[in-house]
Amino acid sequence: MGAVFGMATCLSAQARDAPDDPFNYFIGGCASGIFIGARTHSAMTGTSACLGLGVLAFYTKVGKMEGWKLAGAPVR
Repeated sequence: MGAVFGMATCLSAQARDAPDDPFNYFIGGCASGIFIGARTHSAMTGTSACLGLGVLAFYTKVGKMEGWKLAGAPVR
C-alpha cells in the first residue's frame, strides 16, 4: 500500500508539474484506498478508503506545510 501511495503521489506531481501540492497526496491516498477495495473485492470499502486515506494524506501534507502541531512540547 505504501508503494502504491508513493508511486501515485510522485506520478501525479510530475504529471501536474506541482511537486508540493497537497492534492498530489490526496491522489496517492485515494489510490491506496482503491487498492484496498480491490483486495477486499468491495466497491464500498474501496470508495470509503479512497476518501478517508485521501483526506488524511491531504491534511497531513497541509499540516506539515503550515507547521501544525498536534501536541505541545513534553513537560520536564
